[in-house]
Amino acid sequence: MSLQFIANYVILATSGLLVTKNYYMSLLYPFLIITTLYAFKFYEYSDDLNEALSRSIFGITIGSLFLFAFCKLFDIQFFTKKLMLILLIFIFILPFLNYILSKISSKTIKPIRYLVVGRKSEIYSILKEIEEKSKGKYQFVEYINPSPVTFKEKIAQYDNVLITDPQLEKEIGNELEQIRQTHKIEYLPNLAEMVLKRIPLEVMQKFEEYYKVYFDNIKESPAKRVMDIFFSLIGLVVYSPVILISAIWIFLEDGKPILFKQQRVGKNEKIFEIVKLRSLRNTKIDVSNPNKDIEQRALKIGKFIRKTRIDESIQFWLILKGDMSLVGPRPEMVEYHEMMKPHIPYYTYRLLVKPGLTGWAQINYKHSSTLEEYKIKTEYDLYYVKNRSIFLDLRIILQTLERLVFKDGAR
Repeated sequence: MSLQFIANYVILATSGLLVTKNYYMSLLYPFLIITTLYAFKFYEYSDDLNEALSRSIFGITIGSLFLFAFCKLFDIQFFTKKLMLILLIFIFILPFLNYILSKISSKTIKPIRYLVVGRKSEIYSILKEIEEKSKGKYQFVEYINPSPVTFKEKIAQYDNVLITDPQLEKEIGNELEQIRQTHKIEYLPNLAEMVLKRIPLEVMQKFEEYYKVYFDNIKESPAKRVMDIFFSLIGLVVYSPVILISAIWIFLEDGKPILFKQQRVGKNEKIFEIVKLRSLRNTKIDVSNPNKDIEQRALKIGKFIRKTRIDESIQFWLILKGDMSLVGPRPEMVEYHEMMKPHIPYYTYRLLVKPGLTGWAQINYKHSSTLEEYKIKTEYDLYYVKNRSIFLDLRIILQTLERLVFKDGAR
């Protein structure tokens, strides 16, 4: 992946220097193009030319539109016809280049082998998932429940140590200090978050003190509120004609009400009323499984507005009001929230920030209807709350667009 990033950046930057004398923009604009390609998961499909090409078309097109808007906004003479032609050519060149680089990387990069300090019975499933998601980049070769003597005997065979249990770490504290200069010591929370992009509840329970520091200091960023206001105003202007047409269609197909209103749980468990364009027929909802038979209950127009997220576009008003944010955990029904809270550890931590129109769990996981599925969804929400930033929000917005284009709608 890093080889592809570097190669793509060098090529894009060089092209900028060839068509313009603006040195700084030539160095800046590759970041924008690569960011949109990354958001469209272009680099995840380097070994599939057809998929990579389609994502290259959308990624570079969207990135070019952002670049054009940026140049117009600040009156920068950079986005020329020559640059447009070069970007058009790169749409077809980059997929082939990255395909070749991915094949080279897979043959030359050696896997990272770990000696695991922890009980295999407790964390094997998580480590197996990390191995699979990293495509074998990380390999967990041997597990030990160590004594100092055992640890000294085993460590000579490895360059990397993974700590999966803080209590076991204490038993070999002195030995770990002695090898810090010669070995890389990794901790499970860092590796799990980096590869899985969520915080497994089992990991959070084992490293509770570590995570408590983060979640006890959650504060909303003023910049995030500014971004919410800016995008919600744009959203209301852009979507207003679509909302009007959809509202008329709903009325003609199934009568009143046009809007669906429901009590939801917001930041710090504050109750607020969420509003959507109604996409389902007026039938009783099973509170224990709100997504049951959802496709059968959908209106004809409802299937379309749900898939394209038009039904939720009216929530830009709630974002403008401050009840919601553009990005954050999705707000749950009050009844379902009360059902999940006793059964999912740290469930209320997801409510330390405002609920969002879209979110990390929505672009990374499916609709949830069982307790186990909601546990995994909560793990993604916890990852977002801990790692939230303006850059992560922008990535989620771009990937929401990617999901709308390539899959069956953001969740």
